[in-house]
Amino acid sequence: MMEEDDSLIILDVRTEEEFKEGHIEGAILIPNNELKERANEELPDKDSTILVYCRSGARSAMSAQELADAGYTNVYDFGGIIDWEYETVKE
Repeated sequence: MMEEDDSLIILDVRTEEEFKEGHIEGAILIPNNELKERANEELPDKDSTILVYCRSGARSAMSAQELADAGYTNVYDFGGIIDWEYETVKE
């Protein structure tokens, strides 16, 4: 999916510290506890495709549901980065 659609949004819902330790290239960070306050401003297109991930999959599942409840139409729980088999970006 990521290779076929370069307009999709990869959303990391972990903490800033976790994000800096390693994240998927091109991901944006909105920690799950800030999602309600920041989603409308930072994710204005509710029809865009959003892949949500965290460390193990628990926070991403909750966040994906939260986005769907807020009217986002193409949200996918991507699971945890611990299962990611590819390169990550460190800051």
